[in-house]
Amino acid sequence: MPWVTLMVLLFISSVEMLAQNRWKKQVSAGLFENCTGCVLCSEDNGCITCHHRLFLLIWRDGIRQYGMCVHTCPPGYFGVRGLEVNRCTKCRSPSCESCFSKDFCMKCKEKFYLHKGQCFRQCPPGTAAQPGTRECQETCEPGPWGEWSACTHEGRTCGCKWGLETRVREVLGAPREEGASCPALLETRKCRLRKHCPGGERERQIA
Repeated sequence: MPWVTLMVLLFISSVEMLAQNRWKKQVSAGLFENCTGCVLCSEDNGCITCHHRLFLLIWRDGIRQYGMCVHTCPPGYFGVRGLEVNRCTKCRSPSCESCFSKDFCMKCKEKFYLHKGQCFRQCPPGTAAQPGTRECQETCEPGPWGEWSACTHEGRTCGCKWGLETRVREVLGAPREEGASCPALLETRKCRLRKHCPGGERERQIA
């Protein structure tokens, strides 16, 4: 009877060992798949270092930190090559979809507009939102108005009841794209002329 009991215990122990070995093989296989491109890999944290052409992407899942080797960094990250390891670094702004550096965005997420490397929900003053490119386009920035010209009618400053006078202003900041609307750069208004030229002289022409 003790002999039978001993055989049963040995059989149960061998079955448990087979199950553990099978589980270890599955874990190792899964770990190997997750360590693709890794030079060093940890069972708990994934890739630690990558082959020289790949980037190390590290993200957090709760308190756990996990690494993966990738050919290109995902949206919201940019690649930084180093002497020992190439890393995917996260863009600082959460509204940035892709960036050139931590603080310089190249493309914004939906509902945001790009202007000078930053993402804005509403474009800054002096710019207009372009839905097609999701960028803030600079508009024409006019300078101050000049003085009103002399009141004339067909080149004459007298000899008629009414004339026109004009004033102009220059553009300080031109739009980047053709076809953008600019504020008026020329204004005219009606003005009163002297109906009779002084001293009975002939009407003087304006050169």
